[in-house]
Amino acid sequence: MTRIRHCISLLLLIAAIALLTVTADPGIQQKRYLSVAAVGDIMMGTTFPAGKLPPYDGRHLFRNVKERLKGADIIFANLEGPLLDEGTSVKCVGQETSGTCYTFRMPTRYVGRLAEAGFNVVSTANNHIFDFGVEGERSTLTTLQSALIQPAGGKRIARFRVVGKSVAVAGFSFSPSDTSSPSVLDIPGARRVVKELKEENDIVIVSFHAGPEGIDALHVAEGSEFFAGERRGETRRFAHEMVDAGADFLIGHGPHVLRGFEVYKSKLIAYSLGNFMTYAGINTQGLRGTSLILHATLDLETGNFVWGRVVSLKLRNRGIPFEDGEHRALRLVKGLSLDDFGPKNLQFDDSGAFYLPSLFQNTRAYFSPSGY
Repeated sequence: MTRIRHCISLLLLIAAIALLTVTADPGIQQKRYLSVAAVGDIMMGTTFPAGKLPPYDGRHLFRNVKERLKGADIIFANLEGPLLDEGTSVKCVGQETSGTCYTFRMPTRYVGRLAEAGFNVVSTANNHIFDFGVEGERSTLTTLQSALIQPAGGKRIARFRVVGKSVAVAGFSFSPSDTSSPSVLDIPGARRVVKELKEENDIVIVSFHAGPEGIDALHVAEGSEFFAGERRGETRRFAHEMVDAGADFLIGHGPHVLRGFEVYKSKLIAYSLGNFMTYAGINTQGLRGTSLILHATLDLETGNFVWGRVVSLKLRNRGIPFEDGEHRALRLVKGLSLDDFGPKNLQFDDSGAFYLPSLFQNTRAYFSPSGY
């Protein structure tokens, strides 16, 4: 009986999505939606302080998941470190054995791996973009530009046109990627940026690097969050206030583990997408290696969340993503979303689809007013 109800639920979801894309007048062009594929942290190996590069010079890093990224209008990741071929970092001098300070330097040629996987925007708003100072950041931006991948961080706004609508992607971090722009810690300043972007664009997506790190960071706390004595932002408040200022979709990263999803005022907030492809330099054991691809569909007219899908992944072989037939990421995010944001927040299907309960209920009523 449970299996039958699951099948019926899935059919109703498919029907709901179909209804959303059909206009009342067949002579009118069908309404379009914005599709976003988003993942968490990418660090494709490092040449500093010691060489830790993947086999085959990284050609197979995204081979197992590339097909799962295809088809979206925007394909997003957090680039956890600079693209740079030489230079020395003083970031962790005196903290080499602390276990809380890490420095990464990815070869510039690895930008080709990002492009081959389909990424068209990456966040540079994180605590590693300046691992090699301004020169590391400058090399990263130049290298991304050469591969037609837009950076989002600080004053750098990624911009897209989708079916005649303008889409802006901005990035914020507790460690600002541009000292002249606001950080996650400066909520009023970030609000002003988002408000101005919304006045100029139809859709605004905000990437944010915030929160503590590790297994203890799975749940989104109320109030300020800290890690290793460092203030990492009031994550819930930041996300909500960005929506209030005009943001339509928020993508979080920084904790290196997954966190729950929330719909606030019809806008989707993914509080952390965890590690996605972090070769050798970042711990991917246990829940740190439970990963996903988030597919989100937004209404291009309103920016409201329509529906989403989770593709569960498991990081293996020192941090390379593989599809996970046990769907551990789906189960984890479903549980965290329920624990942190309540049963009326989102409904998750065993297939990986998730949506507002009202979408399912309205569709069920449309097809069977008396229920089933």
